[in-house]
Amino acid sequence: MESYKREFIQFLESAGVLKFGDFTAKSGRKIPYFINAGDIKTGDQISKLGEFYAKAYFEKVGNKRTVLYGPAYKGIPIAVSVACALSKEGLDVPFFFNRKEEKDHGEGGVFVGYKPTEGEEIVIVEDVITAGTAIRESMAILSGLNGTKVAATFVMVDRKEKGQTEKSAMAEVGEEYGFPVYSVVDVYDIIEYLEEDPANKENVERIKNYLAVNGAKE
Repeated sequence: MESYKREFIQFLESAGVLKFGDFTAKSGRKIPYFINAGDIKTGDQISKLGEFYAKAYFEKVGNKRTVLYGPAYKGIPIAVSVACALSKEGLDVPFFFNRKEEKDHGEGGVFVGYKPTEGEEIVIVEDVITAGTAIRESMAILSGLNGTKVAATFVMVDRKEKGQTEKSAMAEVGEEYGFPVYSVVDVYDIIEYLEEDPANKENVERIKNYLAVNGAKE
């Protein structure tokens, strides 16, 4: 495993973002592990998270200027931290996010921050994709921005789960909307990391059993 992937998984675990147990995903599935960006609580943690996303951004997109979109609520601090991390590396990109409820006074509207203009490319930054539900919600919101297009989506972890078909949710989203979905690590990286410590045997077995039923067939 690449060193940065191990560092990222260690970071997720130490920050309490990666948890093991019994959880229910947004898709309704009962899952044996959970990735929750909402558990990032300090300036140092959110700064480090942005740096990992920025590393993935430069690797996949390069120095290209795009507009970062962070879906409310968890995507908001991610977008801000990624923009800061990219800026420190010499790439200054704008960002924006949505309100859960459209504002009918003041400046109004559903978006806060930069207003993308015709011809600009948007990169969505999310915490995780399970069944693709959150991304589809984002695409419905972004559809109101005429003349723009989503160039890519970045998430922390590819769960490698089936979406609405036997393919992974990330693959389905990419095919449906015509843009790639990238992750810093995937669930098999997490399994490999856990297998290095025998104390994690139960969690490894539970994740593998879950994937045997819900894992994508690609």
